[in-house]
Amino acid sequence: MFAHKTALLSAITTALLASASIQAAEPLKTVGAGEGQLDIVAWPGYIERGESDKAYDWVTGFEKETGCKVSVKTAATSDEMVSLMAKGGYDLVTASGDASLRLIVGKRVQPINTALIPNWKNIDPRLKDGPWYVVNKQTYGTPYQWGPNVLMYNTNVFKTAPDSWSVVFEEQTLPDGKSNKGRVQAYDGPIYIADAALYLKSTRPELGIKNPYELNETQYKAALDLLRKQQPLIHRYWHDATVQMSDVKNEGVVASSTWGYMVNGLVADKQPVASVIPKEGATGWVDTTMMHVDAKHPNCAYKWMDWSLQPKVQGDVSAWFGALPAVPEGCKASELLGAEGCAANGYAQFANLAFWKTPQAEGGKFVPYSRWTQDYIAIMGGR
Repeated sequence: MFAHKTALLSAITTALLASASIQAAEPLKTVGAGEGQLDIVAWPGYIERGESDKAYDWVTGFEKETGCKVSVKTAATSDEMVSLMAKGGYDLVTASGDASLRLIVGKRVQPINTALIPNWKNIDPRLKDGPWYVVNKQTYGTPYQWGPNVLMYNTNVFKTAPDSWSVVFEEQTLPDGKSNKGRVQAYDGPIYIADAALYLKSTRPELGIKNPYELNETQYKAALDLLRKQQPLIHRYWHDATVQMSDVKNEGVVASSTWGYMVNGLVADKQPVASVIPKEGATGWVDTTMMHVDAKHPNCAYKWMDWSLQPKVQGDVSAWFGALPAVPEGCKASELLGAEGCAANGYAQFANLAFWKTPQAEGGKFVPYSRWTQDYIAIMGGR
C-alpha cells in the first residue's frame, strides 16, 4: 500500500515541480568548522535542552560537541513555518509534508549532500527517497520524526475509548449524558479539511474519496459542509499546544484531534486523558529537517542534521513528543522511550496513515490548497 502511495505522490511531485521550473542550488561539498550559531524553526517540543524536563535534553550535548549555540523559534502550523522561512533569518526548519513541497517550489530551501551526514545510514528505509523531500533526484533535508494525528479523549467521560471521529464531527450526546457542543476542538489549519475528507471516505462511500488530499468539487463541498456543521460544536480551533492542554485541564474540553506531545504532557500532569486512532483511520505527518537556501550557518546546520539522526536522540525526541523515530534503532536506544514506546506510539500504523501533503490542482482535477486556505478561514469564522 505504501509503495503505491509513494509512487503516486512521486509522479505528482515530478509534474508539479517540472511546471515550477525548479533550479536548485548546488549542495555543500564539505563540512567545516561550525559558525557558532544555529537558528531553527521547529514544532513545539522538537528541540529540547532540559528546560521543560531535565531528562529531555538533546541540545546541550550538541552545543558542547560542536560549539554551535542553538536558538529555536517554535511554530504552531505549517503555514506559519512557510511564512517564517519566506522571511528568512533561519538555518533549518522541521517541515511537515504539507509544507515541504511549498518550501521546495518556493525555493526557500536547498538540497543537501547526504554524503556529509554519516548517520544518514540509520534512516528508516520507508522514509528514504520520500517524495515530500526528494525532488528531481535531489534530497532536501533529513527525516526527523513521524506520527499520527490522534483522537484525544477524557477517560472520565469515555469509559471505553470512542471508536469514531463522529464525536468531534457530529452533534451527539456523550456517555456522560451531556452534549458534545462546546466540548470538542479541531485543528486551526486548512490541512484539517483532509481529516473531514478521511471521515467521509468511510461514512459516505458514495462520494468515492480515495485520497483525502485529492478532492474533486463534489467531494470538497461535502467536506466543507461537514466542517460547517461541526463549527457550532467547537470550543476552540487549536494551534497552540500549551493552550490546548490548558483547555483540556480547565475548560471542559473532552475530545479533540491532537498530537502525542499533548497527550503525553497531560498524562504526565495526571489528567484523565488517553488517545486512540478511530476506525475511520487518521491523518499523519512525516517531518523533515530542511535547510534554508540562504542559511547563514550551513556547517552548524549539517552538524545538527547528522546529530539528530543518532538513535538515542531520535528515541528521546519520540519519547517527549509522542512520535516515532525516523531511525528504527531509536526504538531501542532510548531509556526514556522504553521497550514498548514505539509500539504504543503507533509504529505499525505507518502504511495506514494519510500523511499530510499540500493539495494540488493537477490540471483542474482537484481543489488546490489556495482554496482550502480561503474556505477554512471562512468556516472558522462561522461563514
